[in-house]
Amino acid sequence: MIHNLGNQNSLLNQFVAELRDVNIQTDKMRFRRNLERLGEIMAYEISKQLEFNSIEVETPLGIANVNVPEEGVVLATILRAGLPLHTGFLNYFDQAENAFITAYRHQHKGGNFEIRIESLACPDLNDKVLILIDPMIASGASIGLTLKQILDRGQPKSIHVAAAICSSYGINHVQRLHEKVDIWTCAIDEELTAKSYIVPGLGDAGDLAFGGINRD
Repeated sequence: MIHNLGNQNSLLNQFVAELRDVNIQTDKMRFRRNLERLGEIMAYEISKQLEFNSIEVETPLGIANVNVPEEGVVLATILRAGLPLHTGFLNYFDQAENAFITAYRHQHKGGNFEIRIESLACPDLNDKVLILIDPMIASGASIGLTLKQILDRGQPKSIHVAAAICSSYGINHVQRLHEKVDIWTCAIDEELTAKSYIVPGLGDAGDLAFGGINRD
């Protein structure tokens, strides 16, 4: 199922607008903070899908019954661009376990590329709720490969993929590979270039958040 939170009027759309704005993007701290805010909003929305259990909480004046989530959550993030969005999720799912994946585009002559994963640090996933976090789903190749690698480590109870901005192509690609995955996003763009850049998109989220790197 696709959950496009940008279809509803809320402050989320203001944060997305600032992420896209070429003038505001020059402020790296603000860019990271806006990704963090989106992570918090998406975490809140995803939390509504969890199973809850009633517990008793002792107050100074008596006992209160409160419904709280009862499922274990694992937050998985593709480095390095996913870190600010991950922080937003961790602000809300503050007791979650965490997984980290290093993936990159290996460029070939002629402009073609393939996604390669160098490392995966992951806790036990069996019977957990997995939330895979990446700022953008462009072609969907990195998400598809990452899910394949993660699922070799265990079988989550449910899987959510969260990205600030997605291309329609990338969403369709992920859905073809993993039909039961819920995809959460703040905006969906229709155009994807031959080099797998989302248009209008926002540029390179990793560079905007942390500065450019030498890719030679």
